[in-house]
Amino acid sequence: MEPSHNLLPLWQCNGHLDEMASKAKNPDVKVLKGQEAEDAILQYMKKMNRPFGAVDISANLKGAVPKAATAKILVALAEKGQIVQKTYGKTNFYVINQAHVDTVPEEELAVLEAECKAVEEENMALAAQVKQLSAGGHRQLAKVRCTPTDDELRAQLVEAEETVRRLQESLAPLRSGKPLISNEDMAQIDADWEKWRAEWVRRRKVFMSFWQLVTDAMPPQDATALAEDLGIEFDGSEHAALERGPLCTPLPRSNKTSLKRKRE
Repeated sequence: MEPSHNLLPLWQCNGHLDEMASKAKNPDVKVLKGQEAEDAILQYMKKMNRPFGAVDISANLKGAVPKAATAKILVALAEKGQIVQKTYGKTNFYVINQAHVDTVPEEELAVLEAECKAVEEENMALAAQVKQLSAGGHRQLAKVRCTPTDDELRAQLVEAEETVRRLQESLAPLRSGKPLISNEDMAQIDADWEKWRAEWVRRRKVFMSFWQLVTDAMPPQDATALAEDLGIEFDGSEHAALERGPLCTPLPRSNKTSLKRKRE
């Protein structure tokens, strides 16, 4: 196969491929040439006022100036003294010549600093106000959320009315003067109480004697573990308080007799 005389060198092919890719990626961007391209790059450098490479500038201009043309224009602008060229290794960076950058007078700079400080203070005051209002809003929202709704209030009202009705029904016999329990029933309750309490005291005494016999040789922790395994519940502080109370304190014989006589 004979070589084609129309083939371009590799570096020219790469340049054409870059331009074609740029145009393909940005079909709506107008490609600038000549003085327009130079003015666009110089304007961009003045606006950004920071170092750039040729590739970055071409990319930031959305391909309006191809990379190859951008590199040539940057070199030309550096030769004119409008931008400054710095080389780091094999890479060139360009930045606008600071001598051509307009400086702000000290008086105007002081005014701008004062305005900036005033804006910052106003911003801080507004931020504090927003924080205060936000905290108050959260508290108000929490209060509203804790407040029952109309439906909940109606349900609570119905429940309260039902409770009042039941309590009034339970108080009706007392208001009419009707005795709630007869003397015979009261005497029977006292007799049953004394009978079953005596039985309970006797059984507790038997159990405690048996339990002491079984756990006498055991360490306290083993005895506790055995009671837990067997499901045994000993008397607590509330039971001891009940035993010392008037309900379990035996009445003198004369009091019992007088009480029975009154009930008779």
